[in-house]
Amino acid sequence: MKIEMLKSKLHQACVTQADLNYEGSLGIDVELMEAVGLLPNEKVLVANISNGHRFETYAIPEPFGSRKIVLNGAAARLGRAGDRVIIMSFAWLDEAEARQGRHRPRVLRLDQSNAPVHQPTAAEAPKPIVSIPEA
Repeated sequence: MKIEMLKSKLHQACVTQADLNYEGSLGIDVELMEAVGLLPNEKVLVANISNGHRFETYAIPEPFGSRKIVLNGAAARLGRAGDRVIIMSFAWLDEAEARQGRHRPRVLRLDQSNAPVHQPTAAEAPKPIVSIPEA
């Protein structure tokens, strides 16, 4: 059996632009994409903290260091500049691998300018609480 697990997350990204006339997708600063392991054209789930909308689309790179988060096409109707969003991607793991608890998603918390906020090191971070009954 395969289990879908969180792979990458940009937490509280700030939408910088919405472009209804673009074909579709979510533009993301390629520096931020690389920081969490998101690939161009990778499927993402976006949760808009500001209005509650959730939608799926795919990531396209914006210029490195631009700090752009751009809602394109139909997604532009689900948010606007200034909205805070959570951008997530997922990966399929074998159940045995998922149960080992070694998989760690790459998470980056962002401020209102889409600059990374300090993330605790592995030594500083609390240990995850995992309680998965054996099959």
